[in-house]
Amino acid sequence: MLDRYGLLEVMRASRLTQFPISPVLRETHGLKGRLTFFLLLAGALVFTFVSLGHDIRASGTTLQPGWPMAILVVALLVALSFEFINGFHDTANAVATVIYTNALPPRFAVAWSGVWNFLGVLFSSGAVAFAIVALLPLDLLLEVDSSAGLAMIFALLIASILWNLGTWWLGLPVSSSHTLIGSIVGIGLAHGAMAGHLGLSGSAWSQLLTVGYALLLSPVVGFFSAFVLLRAMSASLRNRTLFHAPEGRTPPPWRIRGLLIVTCTGVSFAHGSNDGQKGIGLIMLILIATVPLAFAVDRAHSPEQTRHLLAVPQASHAQLQRTGSLAPGANPQQVLLAYQQDQHAGPDLLPSLGAVVGDIATRLERHGEMARVPSEEVQELRNDLYLSVETIRLLDRSEQNIDLETWSNLQALRSGGEQTIRFIPVWVKVAVALALGLGTLVGWRRIVTTVGEGIGKAPLTYAQGAAAQLVAMLTIGAADGFGLPVSTTHVLSSGVAGTMAANGSGLQWPTIRNMLLAWVLTLPAAIGLAAGLYWLFMKVL
Repeated sequence: MLDRYGLLEVMRASRLTQFPISPVLRETHGLKGRLTFFLLLAGALVFTFVSLGHDIRASGTTLQPGWPMAILVVALLVALSFEFINGFHDTANAVATVIYTNALPPRFAVAWSGVWNFLGVLFSSGAVAFAIVALLPLDLLLEVDSSAGLAMIFALLIASILWNLGTWWLGLPVSSSHTLIGSIVGIGLAHGAMAGHLGLSGSAWSQLLTVGYALLLSPVVGFFSAFVLLRAMSASLRNRTLFHAPEGRTPPPWRIRGLLIVTCTGVSFAHGSNDGQKGIGLIMLILIATVPLAFAVDRAHSPEQTRHLLAVPQASHAQLQRTGSLAPGANPQQVLLAYQQDQHAGPDLLPSLGAVVGDIATRLERHGEMARVPSEEVQELRNDLYLSVETIRLLDRSEQNIDLETWSNLQALRSGGEQTIRFIPVWVKVAVALALGLGTLVGWRRIVTTVGEGIGKAPLTYAQGAAAQLVAMLTIGAADGFGLPVSTTHVLSSGVAGTMAANGSGLQWPTIRNMLLAWVLTLPAAIGLAAGLYWLFMKVL
C-alpha cells in the first residue's frame, strides 16, 4: 500500500510519462526508515551545537541567553537547511542514474553518496568557501556583526532556500550554486542602491559573466558529449541488453554497474568538495558575525606562529613607509576599501596599506599571542588582516612599482593572514556534510523521477545512465581544473537529454521547456528575492 506521499509521487510521475512507473520510484519510507532519519537528524544537530558550545567556552566568550543566542541558533539552522535542501537538488542528481538503473538499491545509493560527499567536504581546501563569501560587498563583510551584516546573511540564505524549495517541489533540477551566486548579486545591488549608487563592482560583474557563460555552455557540453558517447557505445558494444530499460529490479551487467557506481562516487566526492564548501563559507560568516572572539581569527595559533606572523607585518610596514606618506586626514581603511571597489591605485594606496599593516603588527606585539587578543580588538584585527589580504591580492593583478623584497614580504603576509582569518573548524565541515547527506535521504525521489522518466519519452536505459553519469563526472572534473563554476545538475540532466536524442526515443518537451525556463530564471529570481529580502530586513532591523 502506498502512503499519501507515495501516491502523490506516482500521480505526478504518471502525468509526465507514458510508460509504467519504475518500482524503485514507488518505494516509500517505512516507520523504521523514518525513525532512523530523525535519529540521525537529532544526532547531527546535537553534535553541531555541542561542538559550537565547546569552541565558544574555549575562547572565553560568555553568550548570555537572549537575542544574541537566538540569532546565532536561528542563523545556523537556516544555513544548515540550505545545505539540506542542496541535497535535494545536486546530490540527488549524483545518485539518479544508479538508482533508476538498479545499479544500487536506493537506501544504499544515498548512503554511499552521503559518505563520499562527507569525505569530499572533509578533505576540501576551503578555497571555494571563502571565494563565494568574497563576492559579497566588502563593507558589509567588514561590518558583518552589525544589523546590515545580519540582514545580508538572512537575506542570502532565505532567498536561496525559497528558490531551491520551489523548484524541487516541481521536480525541476536547478543549480544551488547559481541560486547562491544570484542571491549574492541581489544583495550587492540592493546594498549599493540603498547607499546611493547603482551597479556592481568590476569583480562582481566578472563573476556574474563567468557564471552566465557556464550556465549557457554546461548544458550544451553535457547534451552533445552524452549524445556522441551513447552513439559510440551503440556502435561498439554487442550486448544489446544495455540499451533496454531496467525491468523490475534487474541490475545492469557488471561492467556497466561498476562504471555507474564509480562515476556516482566521483560525482558525489566532487559535489561535496565543491558545493559543500558554500555552506561552510556561510556558516563561518554567521560565526564571525555572532561570536567574533571565537571565530574571527584562529586563536589556536601557537606563540611561535604568532611571532612568525608578527615578523612579516613589521618588515612590510617599514618597507611600505618608504613608498611615501599618507595625506593629512586620510583614513587608511577607507583608502583600501575604495581600492577594492574601483581598483584605482592612487598615491595614498601603498602608504595606507603600510598604516594598516602597522596596526596589525602593533596589536600582535602588544598581546604576544593570538589567544590573548581581547574581544574588543578581535574584530578590528580580522578587518585589518582581511583588508590587507584582499589589497595584496588585487595588487598582484596590477603593475605597481614595488621592489622584490617588499613584494616577497607582502606575499608572506597574504599567506599568513589567510591562514589566520580563513580557518575552518572540523565540526563545521562535518555538520555541512551531514546536512547534505540527510537532505539526499528524504528528497532524492522527485529528482530521480524527472531524470529517469520525465526527460525522455522512454525510460532511461542502462547505457544511457552510464553515458550521462560518465559525462557528468569528466565534465565536472575538467571544469574544476579550469576553475569554471559548472553545475552537476545542469550537466547530468542535459546529458540524459542527449542520450535520449541519440537513442531516438525523443524528448518530453514540456519537461525540457520547464527545465530550461528554471535554468534561465534562476539568476534573476534569486537576485530579485535576495534584493527584496535584504531591503525588508534592513527596514526591520
